[in-house]
Amino acid sequence: MHQLSISNINHMIKNITVIGSGTMGNGIAHTFAQNGFKVSLVDISSESLAKGLQTITSNLDRQIKKGAIEENIKTTTLGNITTYTDLKEGAANADLVVEAATENREIKLNLFKQLSEICSADVILASNTSSISITQIAAVTKKPQNVIGMHFMNPVPVMRLVEVIRGYATTDEVTHTIMDLSKKLEKDPVEVNDYPGFVANRILMPMINEAVYTLHEGVAGVEEIDTVMKLGMAHPMGPLQLADFIGLDVCLAILKVLYDGFGNQKYAPCPLLVNMVTAGHLGVKSGDGFYKYTTGNKELTVAGKFKS
Repeated sequence: MHQLSISNINHMIKNITVIGSGTMGNGIAHTFAQNGFKVSLVDISSESLAKGLQTITSNLDRQIKKGAIEENIKTTTLGNITTYTDLKEGAANADLVVEAATENREIKLNLFKQLSEICSADVILASNTSSISITQIAAVTKKPQNVIGMHFMNPVPVMRLVEVIRGYATTDEVTHTIMDLSKKLEKDPVEVNDYPGFVANRILMPMINEAVYTLHEGVAGVEEIDTVMKLGMAHPMGPLQLADFIGLDVCLAILKVLYDGFGNQKYAPCPLLVNMVTAGHLGVKSGDGFYKYTTGNKELTVAGKFKS
């Protein structure tokens, strides 16, 4: 079979489809659009897409206020984004698809199966999954060699790391292409292999889980735990605040993947985390987690349940 050269693949990547307009999806769309790519942003509802575009607009305004970009860059960036509620229409002309849907295995497998039918034979299908097996995702497609992980960090326009995850069948050509493309986005790509949690979350989530256990067992309070890690370990944000920022439901989902993948008790989610998610206390997105979040209030206050 004739293999496309790396340079040819790079040359072909002009049209990007991003699936999901939530926190990660709108950040990925923003980043590609600001770097001159044509972006099709796909979500299941017009309301979600409008919210995503509003977030992108607000983030661009913030960049202008900081002097990072000029007003014309905002206009060009927004002009590079077209929204769709129909997956087939939004992905039909894609050279690269980046999936940023909910961190749910079944949803992702269903999407990639559909994309394999909709897209051209040479399209690269990437997932922004933070923990789910790229090999498993690739297995439902017609060309698993063209499937790869492209794990951006939040907030995407600011954070430089892209974790590039090779599935079992991912080719060198596709890997090199995504590494090179990430650099064109002014990111720092790091290539890793496909094991539960990859590198970032295999290390981060047990730390967050241990912080929740430390709170659960009464060793210290929310602010005390976060202060120790910020001042003692030079972390810019404490692990409990970071968990709120990521989303407690997302943290729980990743820990379950780690626990299922390794079968090791050290990855078992803390019962407090499970209860908080069950109660709908998900962190920033719900307004209540380990801390309380109210619109326009920049002062961080501990959630009522955890006040001493």
